Amino acid sequence: MSIDRRRFLAATAAAGILASRRPAVAAPGASGKAAPQRKRNVLLIVADDHGYDMGCTGGSVRTPALDALAHEGVLFTDAYASVSSCSSSRATLYTGLYSHTNGMYGLAHDVHNFSLLDDVKTLPWMLKQAGYATALVGKLHVKPEALLAYDAWLEPERPPVRDVAVMGHAAGKWMREQGGKPFFLTVAYSDPHRAGDPSNFGNTRDWPEVKRERYAPAEVTIPSHLPDLPDVRRDLAEYYEAVSRMDTGVSILLRELEKSGRADDTLVIYLSDNGRPFPGAKDNLYYEGIRLPLIVRVPGASKRGARNNAMVSWIDIAPTILDWTGVAPPKDYHYLPLPGRSILPILGESDPKGWDEVFATHSFHEIDQYYPTRSLRTRKYSYFLNLHPELEVPIASDVARSPSWKAIAATPGTKLGKRTLEAFHHRPAEELYDLSADPDEIANLAGDAKHAGVLADLRRQLDAWRTKTRDPWQKDVTDPFGKTK
Repeated sequence: MSIDRRRFLAATAAAGILASRRPAVAAPGASGKAAPQRKRNVLLIVADDHGYDMGCTGGSVRTPALDALAHEGVLFTDAYASVSSCSSSRATLYTGLYSHTNGMYGLAHDVHNFSLLDDVKTLPWMLKQAGYATALVGKLHVKPEALLAYDAWLEPERPPVRDVAVMGHAAGKWMREQGGKPFFLTVAYSDPHRAGDPSNFGNTRDWPEVKRERYAPAEVTIPSHLPDLPDVRRDLAEYYEAVSRMDTGVSILLRELEKSGRADDTLVIYLSDNGRPFPGAKDNLYYEGIRLPLIVRVPGASKRGARNNAMVSWIDIAPTILDWTGVAPPKDYHYLPLPGRSILPILGESDPKGWDEVFATHSFHEIDQYYPTRSLRTRKYSYFLNLHPELEVPIASDVARSPSWKAIAATPGTKLGKRTLEAFHHRPAEELYDLSADPDEIANLAGDAKHAGVLADLRRQLDAWRTKTRDPWQKDVTDPFGKTK
């Protein structure tokens, strides 16, 4: 069902960004290549709280559609969200800016009400200026809608957005209606996010065209950040079912893309917004919170089924889409250059040089869950700067009400993997971990004299990045975009 487009026109008029404005001229892409003669399409698929759990990554969950997509494209094995919170992460995808730069400091919905800064430009807006049709199927979760301004917002008649077949067919109908016009289509699932009752994941009924995949608690894989408790296993089994349902939705969606006749000129990107909705993952910048699936399928690629070990970030997604479409932000856009870079030039490589670090940021999740952290992750180390270590680390409300957390809190002596609950809740100002010796990020080396040089170097790099990306939490610096704080 298409939302009334008058709502978008009124909103965009108020923001001064009506589509009737003169379109921007297509410019060279981020990789320096000339703009393509034939405009090419983009299908961006965003999962909700899907951790690094797929059959093609060795997981226990059954994901045949995603496995097939990885076989046809490139699976990135070391891909990271730049923030582990839903709205903030999606805002990064749409803007190519870190959440502390674009203003989406926390959740958009309900009383939380965070939103993009007024002068930020988004992918839908930029692509529309270049003549693209734009549509969203499913979840937006970023404010204000006026800055996203999709031409159409297609969504199932029955919320929440669990009916993946309705989503896929709505997307297919819209793609066919575009004729030869280039398009940017975002399909954003609600799976495998927890449902209103955090004890289930929308698994209380059968859904059309979806073969229900049920999992016995004994067959799930316990991630390294969780304890092996019966309620945790049951919770993971429910999560797995939601992942499999979404996978069926991806299968339907990709069949619809083929039926539209546009698959041969459409870039397909699959990813998730943040880590699985369990303690120690979602809403944390530790490994399990931000290391996520990323699959990219480029039509006509000579190399398929590859695995790419580059450390890429969601900050790179917008530059990649702009590169593929040959579209550039307005020349006078004061957030240029965007901090990310296109991954298209490295798709055919396994271990590209110069892709060995990612930065991450977190400020809020919900309005009362404030714990600002900035992080740098390299091949060897992870470094965290906790800006207010005197605060207790909060837990997202859906996670706090989950059967997993209730079981953990009720079981004396239980740890989150190897991490004590005390260490999880109370963190020092700085954390430094040797990832080769300590992949679970438990033994903090920030106070170790032997690592003083490493700490100083990472601290310097993080500080420079914060300055460059206009971090308002950084004091007494000159704004790189021309304003003195």
